[in-house]
Amino acid sequence: MARYTGPKSKIARRFRDPIFGPDKALERKNYGPGQHGPNKRRGKQSEYAIQLMEKQKAKYTYGILERQFSNLFKKASRMKGITGENLLILCESRLDNTVYRLGISPSRRGARQMVTHRHITVNGEIVNVPSYTLKEGDVVAVREKSKSLEAISSSVAANINSFEWLDWNASTMEGRFVSKPSREMIPEGIKEQLIVELYSK
Repeated sequence: MARYTGPKSKIARRFRDPIFGPDKALERKNYGPGQHGPNKRRGKQSEYAIQLMEKQKAKYTYGILERQFSNLFKKASRMKGITGENLLILCESRLDNTVYRLGISPSRRGARQMVTHRHITVNGEIVNVPSYTLKEGDVVAVREKSKSLEAISSSVAANINSFEWLDWNASTMEGRFVSKPSREMIPEGIKEQLIVELYSK
């Protein structure tokens, strides 16, 4: 299954944002990678470059490759409402992202692996497709045989985050996708309007 497997710190430094979680490399070198990274005299970025950078940031944040992201944008543009907000809502409704948000995994990359390795169920059925789109009322749970896994139990124990659109029960290790989140609920610092402008060219 296609996914980004390259260096994470390099990408985080490019955007100067810890999009894959806390990163010591980013703390030590708070500038872009490569020989021109520390050079503060770099030319002003074009409008296109700024829009492209925002799209790339969103792709890497949610672990989505180009074609899949483009298809998500087309789907978002056909939906009622604001296209940029619809795009982020679709990204947040993915199964792998929800597993991460519920605290079953400490990272989206780990959540994707848990889904593909058949540790997660949706409404009682095993689903191993990370891009599976959840609907309101869907119940996401850890498979009974997988509840004893140390990686899952330690992640659940360490999780302190909660989100308005998700309802989590730590004792049964299951959560409910209560509703689609509004833009104000989504904590990611993505300027979605720039992505819309890029695709609208």
